[in-house]
Amino acid sequence: DAARLARFLDNFAVSGNLSRVPYPYRLADAKAWLRTWSPDFPAGETGFTIDLDGEGLIGHVGFHDDAQGTVIGYWLAQPFWNRGLMSEAVRSALDWYFETTGAANLDSGVFHFNKASLAIQRKLGFIEIGSSYRLCLARGEEVRHIDTQLSRAAWAEHR
Repeated sequence: DAARLARFLDNFAVSGNLSRVPYPYRLADAKAWLRTWSPDFPAGETGFTIDLDGEGLIGHVGFHDDAQGTVIGYWLAQPFWNRGLMSEAVRSALDWYFETTGAANLDSGVFHFNKASLAIQRKLGFIEIGSSYRLCLARGEEVRHIDTQLSRAAWAEHR
């Protein structure tokens, strides 16, 4: 998967929307990131590869600890945008997270210019809870971030 990761994340249209992904993104970056994963991570540090039949890896949905608490983040390779694939993947990850944990809430957010990702979050029941500034490695600067949150109750109602 390292070569596909590098190919898809070495695209500023993708990496420029993410906090923790540098640009350019090289094969060495992908290999280093893959070495950090373990099958026995706790729920708040678990990630899922988005694998499309006939294609292979096309994206990722994952959870990690952040200043907000546990957050969900995600990306999809640009050739697969606008097909509903990310909404489906995030929905499945949210089902898993709330079934696996006792968490009352899950946080997330988007950079202010990432309208597509914010639309996914709104569609899935996230609400805006504020804004902050976050470092975007690909852009090399602090960028205004719309902070969002999904409660367990809102997810249960949404489902």
